[in-house]
Amino acid sequence: MSSETSNRVDWQALWASGDLARFCFINLGILLYATNETMVATVMPAMVGELDGVQLVGWSLAIYELGAIVAGAAAGRLVSYVPLRTNMVIAALLYATGALVSAIAPSMPQFLAGRLIEGLGGGALVSLAFVSVERLFPRNIWPQLFGILSAIWGIAAFSGPMIGAIMTELLSWRWAVGIFTLGGIALALASLIVLNTPEATRLQASGGRAPPFPYVALGCLAVSVVLIAMAGVDIALLRSSLLLGFGLIGLALFFRVDGLKPQSRLFPARLFSWRSPVGSGMTMVAAFSVATISFGVYGPLLLTSLHDIPILTTGYIIAAESISWSILSIVVANAPQERERPIIVVGALMIACGIAGFAYTIPAGSIPLILMCALLQGGGFGVAWPFLTRVIVASARDDEQTIASAAVPTMQRIGYAVGAALAGIIANASGFSEGLNREAAASVASWLFLAFVPLGIVGCVAALRIAVPETPLEKTAG
Repeated sequence: MSSETSNRVDWQALWASGDLARFCFINLGILLYATNETMVATVMPAMVGELDGVQLVGWSLAIYELGAIVAGAAAGRLVSYVPLRTNMVIAALLYATGALVSAIAPSMPQFLAGRLIEGLGGGALVSLAFVSVERLFPRNIWPQLFGILSAIWGIAAFSGPMIGAIMTELLSWRWAVGIFTLGGIALALASLIVLNTPEATRLQASGGRAPPFPYVALGCLAVSVVLIAMAGVDIALLRSSLLLGFGLIGLALFFRVDGLKPQSRLFPARLFSWRSPVGSGMTMVAAFSVATISFGVYGPLLLTSLHDIPILTTGYIIAAESISWSILSIVVANAPQERERPIIVVGALMIACGIAGFAYTIPAGSIPLILMCALLQGGGFGVAWPFLTRVIVASARDDEQTIASAAVPTMQRIGYAVGAALAGIIANASGFSEGLNREAAASVASWLFLAFVPLGIVGCVAALRIAVPETPLEKTAG
């Protein structure tokens, strides 16, 4: 293994020791979770055609992300009481069970039940992958290993739509979903065999107490997302308004409860205060995460229903969005620190232009223009997100920097879940509550993306606020 005093990685020694093989198997958890996340949108047209339930499409991602958020928060604490290998095996089998339930589902509700189970297993696998790097490998090679984990996300984002489109074209959507059952079982078996080191098989809590699990806060979050999603299933003015209102109140309560529990807090204090880059940055993360998820959830379904665009083509478009994110992240990675905040503003404007552009290009059906909007949206995230994360963490209080670093992906997942639920409300109110047909799809395409443009503007304003240097007073207050 490489020396602790050197930042160079001796890959040959890592392979000879078995650590590199262990790391490769750990990566399978991220690969399974992220590939499945991007794959489902491409199989949605075929799935809805068989199962019906187009009014529940928004739930497919919301319920998956919700399970991942809860399980991800739990997994980091469970490793203090249950060995890492046991956690990995259980999470992988849970993921495989969810994939099987979804693949054989006779109805949309059962498919969604499978997605929830998958999200729980997959979210735990992702969290455990990062825990495994910390537990199993020397500190001096963490940057390289975390870099590989990021690259795996990019590969998965590209391969997910491809797998979904190809499997649906050649076999069926059930095979596309069900193949992940085999992946989960393979990962469980590999974990038993490969994770055989003392660090992976012994208990980590030796007399100390692990941080308390945020049951109440995550319970508020779960109920809130479900209420928002329920508001869009059967559109009725009074009922839907009440459910949406209670859901939004529940979200506010979630952030309030989280702020009152310092030992189990998921987010830094003064979360949305624009008096510091932390609050402005987290506002930007939340706004853009909510505003951009509608294309991933409904884009393929609308393009197939409205313009008869093949599933494989829609898969390429979604993959292009992910690739532009990865490529531009690499391109701007070495930008000097004094330029990072203007770069964040540029990225925010790209994302907002992509959101607004979809409102025109999806109804029009122009593949080149749709692809351009996808590249803008994905590329904007790639440009802004690395620097945005760094600004948020660097601007947080010293005792909250660890929380702040974990808060960005957590807020992103919450935004995706809430955005998918809100997209379901808008889509059903615009016509999908009456069923899937060309007229309904045309109405949905006209409103779905336009409705999120205001959030895109909020994200841009937050980015501009980040670009304004802090005053000494604001730094002290933050």
